[in-house]
Amino acid sequence: MSRRITLPLTDEIVKDLKAGDNLLLTGVIYVARDTAHKRMVEALDQGKALPFDIKGATIYYMGPSPARPGRVIGSAGPTTSGRMDAYAPRLMAEGLRGMIGKGLRSSAVKDAMVKQGAVYLGAIGGAGAIISKSIKKAEVIAYEELGAEALRRLEVEDFPVTVVNDVYGGDLYEEGKAKYRRSVVK
Repeated sequence: MSRRITLPLTDEIVKDLKAGDNLLLTGVIYVARDTAHKRMVEALDQGKALPFDIKGATIYYMGPSPARPGRVIGSAGPTTSGRMDAYAPRLMAEGLRGMIGKGLRSSAVKDAMVKQGAVYLGAIGGAGAIISKSIKKAEVIAYEELGAEALRRLEVEDFPVTVVNDVYGGDLYEEGKAKYRRSVVK
């Protein structure tokens, strides 16, 4: 059964999440990929404000396809999260509490999640058309010249994700591999 979460993420919500929990997110999430992450960290390094309040925010690693007529957004599946690993610890230190994507995270990012109180949420790759149905509004808020990689603000309702990494060091991928090894050894 999935647990409904209203965004933004608070410290209390994040502390209550465990690797393997299925969630349905409702509220605002931001979309950013590699180049937008680089620009955000450069802005912070220069003492500039970010284009949104990052405290408690959740960023979705995604580059949408163009919207069909009558739709808010096109296919909206996750992209590989590892490409944002160089930037994620800095953004978590500024208050980022949730990241959504697919694939493994580096040890440095997992350590930062424990230290800063953030979670990594997995979205299902290959299900971008289905995921897009949870997106009720989408708007570019910065870096428009980046096209599909522009920074976007999404309003979502019952956006499906699974907790992959929690604030206690839980790692669903590692747990899955260990479970598989035990079942093969039997």
